[in-house]
Formats: sequence, structure tokens, C-alpha cells
Amino acid sequence: MKTASLTLLAMLAFAANSILCRLALAGGEIDAVSFTQIRLLSGALALSPVLILVPGGLAGPSFRGLGSALALVVDAIGFSLSYLALDAGAGALILFGTVQITM
Repeated sequence: MKTASLTLLAMLAFAANSILCRLALAGGEIDAVSFTQIRLLSGALALSPVLILVPGGLAGPSFRGLGSALALVVDAIGFSLSYLALDAGAGALILFGTVQITM
């Protein structure tokens, strides 16, 4: 039951994220790239306390995660652009299909 509840919570969070992003970009007050920059920066700021609290979290600069960071940026920009170009149904099908293939 716990796994099903957490899975449902994660699915609701992803759906809410999609709706909020579409609402943020729909009015045209901000472009997709600037929106992505704000999202990534705010995410980094929100996670920075974890680096401080986890032992060894601030071990120093490392280039090990550079590929992952680049993939995150490309993914985030792609999603922001797709919120403007695709309707929600097609976007959900592509997203969930890609997740299933990746898994």
C-alpha cells in the first residue's frame, strides 16, 4: 500500500508540474529558455542546503556530473519548448512512452 501511495503521489506531482508550467508559459510573459533558467536556478538553490547538511557534500568541484548536468539542461529546455508546441495529451504520451523505454 505504501508503494502504491507514493507512486500515486509522484504521478500527481508530475501532473501538477506540467499544468503549472503550461500556465506559466501560456501567457507569453516569459520565453521558454528564461523560464527554464529560473527553474534550474531555483532548484539548485533549494537543493543547496542538502549539500551543506550531507557529510562530504561540499567535497569540492568535480566534473563527474557534467554529463548529467548537461542532460538535465537539455531535458528542461526541451520540456519548456514542448509545453508551447504540444497539447497535453500528446505530450503525456511522448513522456510516458519515453520513460517506459528508458526504464
